[in-house]
Amino acid sequence: MKLKIYGSGCKKCQQLTANAQEAAEALGLTVDIEKVTDVNAIIDEGVMRTPALGVDDNIVIEDKVASAEEIKQLLKE
Repeated sequence: MKLKIYGSGCKKCQQLTANAQEAAEALGLTVDIEKVTDVNAIIDEGVMRTPALGVDDNIVIEDKVASAEEIKQLLKE
């Protein structure tokens, strides 16, 4: 499973990354986490507001720092 964190690397983006890692570990999943910080790449993916989280190339969270629990629910789907 591949997770992408879209954002500038700000504190909110870092927290979203940590929460995503925590959620994956809690579920026993092996994930690759890629941080996308290039503004043009973020726009090309259709992300309008950061931070955002993509799961296997689908944007599932935008403009929000989701909790580890919220991300766990998304990863289960």
